[in-house]
Amino acid sequence: MLSAAQGAAAQEKAFSLELNTARDVNNGCRLVYVAHNGTGIALDSTSYEVAVFDSDGGFSQLLILEFGKLPVGKTKVVQFDLPNQPCGKISRLLVNDVADCKSGGQPVDVCMGALKTSTRTKVGFDL
Repeated sequence: MLSAAQGAAAQEKAFSLELNTARDVNNGCRLVYVAHNGTGIALDSTSYEVAVFDSDGGFSQLLILEFGKLPVGKTKVVQFDLPNQPCGKISRLLVNDVADCKSGGQPVDVCMGALKTSTRTKVGFDL
């Protein structure tokens, strides 16, 4: 059984990625993400391949979401625009893979292994 302190430490070892908002803009959808590096590893570069599914659940497109450099404990807000894709026509976003994840110039597996997704929108967001 984990103590409260051990449980809190385990929670801190996560890369949290939240889909914070999804708003229609200029014939497209603006997605705002909040990323937090709680892995304990400074990341030189961080990006994810994300699959977009339409309102019928069919695959629509692949995106690369780049978050860049994320020091330990850093929270970063990043927005991405999907042209010609109204938010109401998006049912789900799926983190398909890690496109780039490096620490000290070397690839590390923490970006997917410690990834925790969440959403504050009607759009599903998961692994």
